[in-house]
Amino acid sequence: MTKSDPYLDPGRNTIPADVRRIHLTAVCGTGMGALACMLKDLGYEVTGSDQNVYPPMSDFLAAKGIRLFHGYRPENLDTRPDLVVVGNAISKDNPEARQLEALGLAYCSMPQAVNRFAADGKQTVIVTGTHGKTTTSAMMAWLLFSAGRDPSFFVGGILKNFDSNYRIGSGDDFIVEGDEYDTAFFDKGPKFNHYRPSVTILTSVEFDHADIFKDLEHVKSVFRGFLAGLDPDSALIAFDGDRDISELTRRSPALVQRYGQADGSAWRLGAVEFSGAASRFEVYKKDALFGRFNLNMIGRHNLLNALAVIAAADRIGIDRKAVSDALGTFQGVKRRQEIRGVRNGITVMDDFAHHPTAVRETVAAVRAANPRKRLVAVFEPRTNSSMRDIFQQDYSRVFDPADLVCVRHPPLLEKIPEARRFSSRQLVDDLIRRGKEARYFPDTGAIIDFLAAEARSGDLILIMSNGGFDNIHQRLLEVL
Repeated sequence: MTKSDPYLDPGRNTIPADVRRIHLTAVCGTGMGALACMLKDLGYEVTGSDQNVYPPMSDFLAAKGIRLFHGYRPENLDTRPDLVVVGNAISKDNPEARQLEALGLAYCSMPQAVNRFAADGKQTVIVTGTHGKTTTSAMMAWLLFSAGRDPSFFVGGILKNFDSNYRIGSGDDFIVEGDEYDTAFFDKGPKFNHYRPSVTILTSVEFDHADIFKDLEHVKSVFRGFLAGLDPDSALIAFDGDRDISELTRRSPALVQRYGQADGSAWRLGAVEFSGAASRFEVYKKDALFGRFNLNMIGRHNLLNALAVIAAADRIGIDRKAVSDALGTFQGVKRRQEIRGVRNGITVMDDFAHHPTAVRETVAAVRAANPRKRLVAVFEPRTNSSMRDIFQQDYSRVFDPADLVCVRHPPLLEKIPEARRFSSRQLVDDLIRRGKEARYFPDTGAIIDFLAAEARSGDLILIMSNGGFDNIHQRLLEVL
């Protein structure tokens, strides 16, 4: 390998047996930060670096005793750690990527590290799919904990029951959110390929992550490869309302159990009752009533997530009473229909929804649970997919249950080629043509000013973004 070669030596893409000191690049991301804390809790000496070191993650890591370096510099590796975990945000030309090559250090990706340090020797339950991964994996983690199995978990959101997105348990189970996004610059395969699950939940397969996938067929190809590689002794619990999933599961050697509402599925959702922010629903197993359950969440999508978890729990051997007790005490995940505050009778709710399907399900669920409130939907398109024009028309059809729609100009639009950019103005025009009241805003401050003057007692303001949205929730509460 020549000095000009920007790639790392693949022979060192391994985790030594005698690791003691571990450095993580891009440590302030949600997943990498959780991994750093997990490694620290396991007794390793941990350092980390990131270009953007700021609260709350920086404070969280510092409180764990993890030394943080601001910015990426070769000297951050002067201590010659035994292992460098390279985050997905790191490019091949990153100064630390080049330095770990020059020093001949061992390196790995985040899922490699999770698989070695957290999943090794445990029964792994993996939740995959375009939507619902975080809520479903969180629900699964709480169910196993509530049932007394003391599981470990690693998911993409903060579980309110634990106030954490990871846990190291003494039990035999490990729950992980399986992401189809690519692993690292030296490994362009999906993250979920690094796990060997005993139980897999597949919630949905749709086009997303337009920065790495060309089209839906490209997305399907990575799921097809993953499902085809499942162990024949494992179980695949797959949603029955997706034709693409039907095609993908045919070639999987795993024991396939379908769940949803289709006739003939192994697990079916029966009668459903909604009451405020809670739900009661029936579950059928092979056409026989399996049980009636309560869930402190709203929306058909969340009941389907719960149905998948019930099927997985039954496969593992959890009895129905333990399942019922767990679902009834599950508190949810932060940033999923999370009420951030109420001021002068005005409710401000935060949600992570950004894909058109997720936005549609979230708006519909919030409307159904709050039929008498004026529903104001506030949307910030900021993902690599939502800032592209691929979903331009789709977004115009997902806000129908809202009374007023506020759309922000994409904050990072310069990242997208001009000919492919999403237009918030066009979305607002399309919504108005559909008879909706909608407004365009150039920035977050303009939305806050408008809502401060427009909102009235009884309103529910639903704010949807996969990012921080310039702290709009707290800023809005302060001025209402």
